[in-house]
Amino acid sequence: MRPRPPAMRPKWRYILARILPNNVELDQKQVYLSVLDAATSLWGDAATGLMQPAVIHCDRGYVIIRCRRGSERDLATALATVTSAADRPIAIRTIATSGTIRTLRRQMRPELPDEEAEELRVGKKYFTAYRYSRQKVDLIEKHNKHPKVLFFTETDMEEI
Repeated sequence: MRPRPPAMRPKWRYILARILPNNVELDQKQVYLSVLDAATSLWGDAATGLMQPAVIHCDRGYVIIRCRRGSERDLATALATVTSAADRPIAIRTIATSGTIRTLRRQMRPELPDEEAEELRVGKKYFTAYRYSRQKVDLIEKHNKHPKVLFFTETDMEEI
């Protein structure tokens, strides 16, 4: 049997998404079932069937989902409505859409530890700095009665 010519093959698009929170471990089937449920409840059985969503890769807090070209916006909208997978609360945030998996794999960043704490001095005051993934830093003043909370970004930390 000869392969189909390129004009007759289906055209696929791939969506890279982040699974939040970072510490939830899910396999491809659990993510697929939650994505399929969200797409079906939002767009219906017929539209979801035309999308043909499939989870290609699920690891380290990232998921790559395949769909037919032209339906990637509808699938990305459905991903935003996912609230749980395997009885665990999660959220799926779309990062990028591409025609190749290779391009999306380049955009995957290594996962940082969920929380890192260190002592820090700003001016004359001492703070405990909690560094989270995605460049978020919280500063909590070391004070006994009323701790003061400051929110800094990586750029603010570089200026100090």
